[in-house]
Amino acid sequence: MYKLGIKGEVNVYIIAGLGNPGKEYENTRHNTGFSVIDYIAQKNNINISKTKFKGIYGEGNIGNEKVMLLKPQTYMNLSGQSILDAVQFYKINVENLIVIYDDVSLPLGRIRIRPSGSDGGHNGIKSIIYLLETDCFPRLRVGIGEPGVDIINYVLGRFSSDEHKILDDVIKVAADGVEAIVNFGVDQAMNMYNGYKHELLLENE
Repeated sequence: MYKLGIKGEVNVYIIAGLGNPGKEYENTRHNTGFSVIDYIAQKNNINISKTKFKGIYGEGNIGNEKVMLLKPQTYMNLSGQSILDAVQFYKINVENLIVIYDDVSLPLGRIRIRPSGSDGGHNGIKSIIYLLETDCFPRLRVGIGEPGVDIINYVLGRFSSDEHKILDDVIKVAADGVEAIVNFGVDQAMNMYNGYKHELLLENE
């Protein structure tokens, strides 16, 4: 059974992955949010091909819940424009907005789920908080490791083949974490996934 939202409409979860559009940014560290969205779409047979909300999106289901998967095409620093349009169109409460993004403060191989919080210096989240006028939306942060070089060059760079051995597994775990938020709520999802650490990290401890 779907939950009913405003005016009896079916209540939708908007799941947005952050990144930059264009071939030159494909598979960069800053586009990790896009990568998780693509995996969620593949796993749940959701076709992300519609154009609206200053982004590309697809609609489908995770379990018994209706979801909309969104990849803003505004460039990272203006992500809030796309997400605000979608939130207003679907008339959802921000608790039903889930944002996935890269985080340099977490090592590669870790994820973090939170129900709310500051932007942490991430310009995409900063844009969303500013335009929604709240930071009370669930988010899943995917660690990309701390840069040893200039942060802009780092986040716009690509993962090495060794890093992909970790990243490919982490993307799947992040997708499971998002599905857990939808199916069980953010608190249970935090308990399930915030302790996750990739096995290659465990081997090096």
